[in-house]
Amino acid sequence: MNTKSTTLPGRSLWSLPGLRAKSGPTPQRKVTRRLPVETIWPTWALVAVQVAFLVGFLLLWEAGAAFGLVDAFFWSRPSAIWETGLIFFDSGAAYVDIAYTFRSTLMGFVIGTSAGALLGMSFWWSRNYAAIMQPYIICLESIPKLALAPLIILVFGMGLSSKVAIATALTLIVSTLTAYSGVQAVDKDQERLFYSLGASRWQVFTKLVAPSCVPWIISILRVNIGLALTGSIVGEFVASQHGLGRTILYAGSTYEISLVWVAVFVLSALSMLMYVAVAWLEKVLRKGVVR
Repeated sequence: MNTKSTTLPGRSLWSLPGLRAKSGPTPQRKVTRRLPVETIWPTWALVAVQVAFLVGFLLLWEAGAAFGLVDAFFWSRPSAIWETGLIFFDSGAAYVDIAYTFRSTLMGFVIGTSAGALLGMSFWWSRNYAAIMQPYIICLESIPKLALAPLIILVFGMGLSSKVAIATALTLIVSTLTAYSGVQAVDKDQERLFYSLGASRWQVFTKLVAPSCVPWIISILRVNIGLALTGSIVGEFVASQHGLGRTILYAGSTYEISLVWVAVFVLSALSMLMYVAVAWLEKVLRKGVVR
């Protein structure tokens, strides 16, 4: 017996409303969740917001001092600080103090970072040597180096060398421990591979150990520049004839609060410039070392 087709002309059997309902619920599509994307502001917008924050803070400070909400004797006011800064730079003393602090900071940073890196990498040559020196390194790290500043001033004098010595002392131990951590992280399998290929110890050190420690040393540069600047300022606090630290100490003892703020702002600008320079140096070194 022939069955007649129930399909209507031009329409599919499953397109009928009754049959579609009996076929079961339509499967729901899986919702794909996307990671939130933050719009990155252009550089000019970020700088504009930063400047706006600074200007707003200074305006609030000036208004607070004008209406008596801020004690102008102890905190001064932006207008007085600006006038004092103009006098400070017109006298020529500012350039001498900035150059003095910058030299001691830069010399202490270079000497402390270089000497500490070499000392830390030298522990690779002998485990016995590393085991002997490690307690002394840890002891020097635990000692507050700033407390030794008067002794360092007595030994090295009131000149530039004592400030460099304090800055070096603050950066030396940190660099040593960081480089030693890089030595301990060297892959032992690679060392054995070098030796199996006939390399000498000096070749293993120069071709494997030293390049492996360079990223560790680079990572400590930004910290060391701040420590070196701290050491220089503390040395100038103790005894010095020049420097921004001496200016802050002198202005504080004579209650010239505006001059204190001028020296602090100049010191902040100097530290930011050195930090940016070190960050640029870090990027250059990473491009040449870290692949």
